[in-house]
Amino acid sequence: MDKPSTLLVHFDKGSAAMANEIKADLEGSDVAAKVEAMKRAVMLLLNGETLPTLFITIVRYVLPSEDHTIQKLLLLYLEIIDKRDAAGRVLPEMILICQNLRNNLQHPNEYIRGVTLRFLCRLSEPEVLEPLVPSILENLEHRHHFIRRHALSAISAIYRLPQGDQLIPDAPELVERALASEQDASARRNAFVMLCLCGTERAVAYLLSNAERVMEWPDLLQMAAVDLIRKVCRPPNRADKGRYIKIIFSLRSSPSTAVLYECAGAIVSLSSAPTAVRAAAETYCQLLSSQSDNNVRLILLDRLNELHTSHRDVMVDVVMDVLRALASPNLDVKRKVLDLVLDLLTPRNVEEVVLYLKKEVVKTQSGELEKGGEYRQMLVQAIHACAVEYPEVAGSVVHLLMDFLGDTNVAAAVDVVLFVREIIETNPKLRVSMIQRLSDTFYQIRASRVCSIALWILGEYSLSLSEVESAIATIKQCLGDLPFFTISEEGETTDSSKPAQLVVNSVTVSSRRPVVLADGTYATQSAATEAISTPSVTPGSLALTLNLRSLILSGDFFLAAVVACTLTKLVLRLEEVQPSKVEANKACTGALLVMTSILQLGLSSYLPQPIDNDSYDRIVLCVRLLCNTGDDVRRIWLQSCRQSFAKMLAEKQFRETEEMRAKAQISHAQPDDLIDFYHLKSRKVSKNYLSVVAFALWKLPHFLWLMLNWQLALQPFYFQASNSKCITWCLAS
Repeated sequence: MDKPSTLLVHFDKGSAAMANEIKADLEGSDVAAKVEAMKRAVMLLLNGETLPTLFITIVRYVLPSEDHTIQKLLLLYLEIIDKRDAAGRVLPEMILICQNLRNNLQHPNEYIRGVTLRFLCRLSEPEVLEPLVPSILENLEHRHHFIRRHALSAISAIYRLPQGDQLIPDAPELVERALASEQDASARRNAFVMLCLCGTERAVAYLLSNAERVMEWPDLLQMAAVDLIRKVCRPPNRADKGRYIKIIFSLRSSPSTAVLYECAGAIVSLSSAPTAVRAAAETYCQLLSSQSDNNVRLILLDRLNELHTSHRDVMVDVVMDVLRALASPNLDVKRKVLDLVLDLLTPRNVEEVVLYLKKEVVKTQSGELEKGGEYRQMLVQAIHACAVEYPEVAGSVVHLLMDFLGDTNVAAAVDVVLFVREIIETNPKLRVSMIQRLSDTFYQIRASRVCSIALWILGEYSLSLSEVESAIATIKQCLGDLPFFTISEEGETTDSSKPAQLVVNSVTVSSRRPVVLADGTYATQSAATEAISTPSVTPGSLALTLNLRSLILSGDFFLAAVVACTLTKLVLRLEEVQPSKVEANKACTGALLVMTSILQLGLSSYLPQPIDNDSYDRIVLCVRLLCNTGDDVRRIWLQSCRQSFAKMLAEKQFRETEEMRAKAQISHAQPDDLIDFYHLKSRKVSKNYLSVVAFALWKLPHFLWLMLNWQLALQPFYFQASNSKCITWCLAS
C-alpha cells in the first residue's frame, strides 16, 4: 500500500460485484445487513480499495441511523477515507458530514456525543472542524462526565493542530476554568495534560498552588503531575527543583503502584544525591516485594540494575530488600535477583547475604518448590561466587552444600563438587574438615562426573596418614568385594535353552553402602554376597544401586581409570607418611588388585561393551608405576597436578578481574565522534579547509580515522597541497 493506514486487516480484494452488494445492503432497511456491509467497506478501504461511489450512499442511508454499532462503524469509515484531493484541498463532499457531526454533538444520547467527540480528536482538517467548535465548547459544561472528558480531549487535539490556536484561541483559559471546577478523575487528567502540552505555565501554577493537596488527587492526575515535573525540570529550567522534589517525595505514600513507580524514576532524574537515590531504590524494592506479576518484577529489577550502575554505594544498603524477591516462583526473576545481589557484595554485607542464601538452599530440600533442582543450582553458583570473592564465608556453607553431592539434579551436584574443589585449594584451613566430610558422604554420590571430581579431590588433598587410609578405605568400600565377577572352575554344563542362567550364577556383587530401614535407622547387618541378574551389569542398574561399583559395572571405564589414578596417588603418598613398610605394601597390593580386577572386567565378555583403549592404557600405566616408582614420577603425581590446578585458578581469577575492570571503564569517546586535528589548527589553516577535511574523514571507518590521525602527526606536509588534492588523498586512504 502506498498510503498509510491506521490498521491493516487481511481481506480479499474487492470487485465491482462486491461494491454493488455493499451498496444494496446499505440502501436496505435491515440493520444487521447494514452493519455487515459497513464492516466489509471498512476492510476494503483498509486494504487499499477506494470505493468512490460509496460515500454518497453512506451519507444518504447510514448517517441518519440511530443504531450505535452503525454509528461506530460510520465514524471509523470517516476516519480512514481520503478527505483531500490530489492538490491537498478538502473534498467538497466532506462538508456534507459537518451537519451530521454537529447534530451528534447535540444529540440527547450521551454515548453518541462521546464517540463523536472522540472521533474529532483524529481529524486534522480545519475546514471540517471550524463549524463544530461552538458545539464542542458547549459540551464542556455537560452534566455527564463521559462527555466532558472527551470534550477536553477534542479541544486539546484541535489546539495542537498547526492552525489550532486560530480555531480555539482561548483554549488554555477555558480548560483551566474547567479544571478548577471538574470532579471526574479522567476529565481532570485530560484537562491537566492539555495544559501541560499547550499552556505549561498555567499547569505549573496549578500544580504549585495545589502542592499541599496533591496526595488527595486521583492517581491519573498524580501521574500527569509527575510527568509535568519531569518536563519542566530539564536543564536549564531547574529554578524550583526543591519544591518539585518535595511534591515527588510526598507522592511516595500514594496507594497507587503506578504512581510510586513514576515517582521513583522522577526522583532519579531530578537529583543524584544519595538521599534521593536511596528513596528511589527503596520505592523500587517496595514494589518488587508487593507485585506478583513477573513482568513487572523484571522491569523493576532492570531499574534497580540501572541504579546499581551509577550509584553502587547507595544500592549496597538495600541489598537485603532486593533478596526478598527470591520469594518469587519464577526462575528468571530469581536469576536476575542473584545477579544483582552478587554485584552489590561488600565485606560488610557478605555474611548476611550468604546466610540468607543458605536458608534458601535449605528450603529447596522440602520438595515443595517447583523446579527446586534448578533453583538449588543457581543458589550454589551464587554461594560459590561469594566464597571465591570473600573466602572467610566459605566455612559457614561448604559443609551444608556437601550434603547435595548426591543430588538427583546432576548439574547442581557438579556445581557443588566444583565449589568444593576450588574452596579446598583457596582455603587451606578448611581442608581437613572438608576431606573428612567428603569421605563420609562419598557413597551418596550418584553421577559419574561428580564421582570423578570427588576422587580427584581425595587423591590430591588427602595428606596425613589418617586421611590417606580413610580415603583408600572409602574407595574400597564403594567398590565392594573383588574381583568383580568369578567363573566357576567346575565343568559348566547348562541346558541350551537357558544360556543366561550361567551368567547369573557366575556373577556376584557385594555392596557395603549403609542400608536405611523404614524407621530411618541404619541396618546393623548386611549381606556379604548376593547374586545379581543380568540387568545389574547394564546401565539400567544405576536406578537400583547408585554406588561406585554399579557405575563401573554399567561400563563407565573412564571412571574406573580415575579410580586407578586416585589409588595410585594415595599409595604413593602413603609410602611417604606410613612408617611401616608392611602396611604400605599391603595398600599397594590392594590397589593393584583393584586395577587388575577392573582390567579383567573390561576384557571379559560379560559387559555390553569392552574397556576403551584410553582407559586401558591409563590403568596399565598405574600398575606399572606402582610396581616401579621413581622420584621424578612421584614428584609429577604428587605435586605437579595440584600446582597446575592452582595456576588454573589464578588465571581464572585474573581473567575475571580484567573483565570487571573493562566493564568499569568509562568510555570517553565514541567511534563516531569527530577527531580534533590540532596540528592543522596550529598552522592556521582556513576554517573552510578544515571543514572539508573533517567531512571527508567523517565518512571513513573509525580505525581509518586513527590511522589518519597518526599520519597527520608525522607527515603534516600532506596538507600543504591544494584543497582538491587533500580531499583526494583523504578519500583514497
